[in-house]
Amino acid sequence: MRTSEQKSSWHYSQPKRIREPSHLDEQHLHLAHRSRQSMRAPLGLTRTRKMSNNYNDVPFGIRAVQRLTRQCCTRFHARRDLLYKMSVFVLTFLAYACYHMCRKPISVVKSVLQGNCSTALAASGQECGYAPFDVPDATTLFGMLDSAFLFSYAIAMFASGFVAERVSLRYFLSMGMILTGVFTYMFGIARTSNIHSLWYFIIVQIFAGIFQTTGWPGVVALVGRWFGKSKRGLIFGIWNSHTSIGNILGTLIAAHYVESDWALSFVVPGIIIAAVGFLLFLFLVDQPEIVGCYPQAGQQERRVANESDVEQDDEEQVRHNDACVISFGYDTWRTEINYRSVPTERTPILPRSQPEAVPRGRGRPISLIDALFIPGVVEFSLCLFFTKLVSYTFMYWLPLYIQKSSTLGPELSADLSTLFDVGGILGAIAAGYLSDVSGMSATVCTGMLFVASPILLMYQQYGALSMTISIVLLIVVGIFVNGPYALITTSVSAELGQHSSLEGNANALATVTAIIDGTGSIGAAVGPLLAGLISTAGWQYVFHMLIAADIIAMVLLGRLVFKEFAALRRASHRIRIE
Repeated sequence: MRTSEQKSSWHYSQPKRIREPSHLDEQHLHLAHRSRQSMRAPLGLTRTRKMSNNYNDVPFGIRAVQRLTRQCCTRFHARRDLLYKMSVFVLTFLAYACYHMCRKPISVVKSVLQGNCSTALAASGQECGYAPFDVPDATTLFGMLDSAFLFSYAIAMFASGFVAERVSLRYFLSMGMILTGVFTYMFGIARTSNIHSLWYFIIVQIFAGIFQTTGWPGVVALVGRWFGKSKRGLIFGIWNSHTSIGNILGTLIAAHYVESDWALSFVVPGIIIAAVGFLLFLFLVDQPEIVGCYPQAGQQERRVANESDVEQDDEEQVRHNDACVISFGYDTWRTEINYRSVPTERTPILPRSQPEAVPRGRGRPISLIDALFIPGVVEFSLCLFFTKLVSYTFMYWLPLYIQKSSTLGPELSADLSTLFDVGGILGAIAAGYLSDVSGMSATVCTGMLFVASPILLMYQQYGALSMTISIVLLIVVGIFVNGPYALITTSVSAELGQHSSLEGNANALATVTAIIDGTGSIGAAVGPLLAGLISTAGWQYVFHMLIAADIIAMVLLGRLVFKEFAALRRASHRIRIE
């Protein structure tokens, strides 16, 4: 009897001991097979039921590309994280280039609106001036228009960064670009609708400034999410050339129509930025996690967690891939990913409270007051106030100054002014590269500001002597004026937004960016306004104001420069000891 019970028990338990290893082996083989297939998957996520609740957050264009690649390009292999980074880089570049493109037409058409026409032009019957700007003090009215745009931009920038942290940046940027295009278009149709009210132009400029604030916090936050800290200065330096590219495009488009129909100088850029805004709505991926890609910052932490968790080692090695999350589509195996912290179009604009459990590395959005206590934010914000004052004074008044100081017409003056932006591209890349090599952003900015002051004086004295001298000096001025401005608004803002004192709170990036750029935008509003008032006494006084602003900006960074050199001495001392 006992033998029979033992035999029965043996027959009951033995298959379990044999079947379990076989089942695990089959499951591990299945995991490995799906992992290899997913690593070679075409652009997009592999299909999964668990992600169905969040799959609608993926932009419509990306979903269409995913379906297309699954059906038509099954043999196409590429790193999905690299493709998504490239798309974010290009889309944000185009977006902010369009924002700046829409700011330039006003500087080009000033000479036509003012109506200082020659006798021959007046005799030919062509339109000469446009009310209410065809008056002797037109420069004061232009200063009011510039200030209406820039002051509204500066004030709204602080609120824009606050909102950008709490909503889907895809919707935020798309809406801002389309509405920016609407108000740019409205400025141009004033001519075709025969509108001559000064208040109409001021109100249009105010709302254009408000919606332009959606651009900078959004694009900087996106690039900060997708790109790591390695070579950040060089990446941001290349990427920040969108400012100068946008200025060049806006100038060339406006200059093409300025003498024939200045309304098209505004209408065409307005249509372009609205179209690009719709393109962003279709294709912009505003969170890496939405498409299954982890931010670079958290990869090492996940590897450590995987090594410490032996029981889930096989599963975690498949799920926490170096570049992207792998999702499995079989009914027998599903991977669930928590996306609750990702803001989407269903996220409230201003949520009443944050969830109690906040994922590591994400963090709660910080207030404006808390952001001011981050080391370096105040100094760089005040420095940007004066550097942006200089840069935007050139942006809004350089075409008119060239025309006044030479015999060139409106179109040629506008074309020549683009060389300042060409120098700005070179300066942004050079400043970013030097910052990466030295790790001393404040010192790089101070050195470029030190050189900018005498260069400005040289351009004022000798820029009108010949076309060759003017071209060379404009490029050099653009390098040293726009270099510090570009470095502070990009690499420095991103670095301070992810400062060690924030303990990995990535949500601070948009707020810090808004504070720095908002303070700089106040200077950008003050500069053109003062230039319009001072130019009535003489353009040389405008250049004296710009030189003084550069010197003050250089002094404001003095404390940070001393800290950087002190850190450099400590580092070199440790190296000698070792």
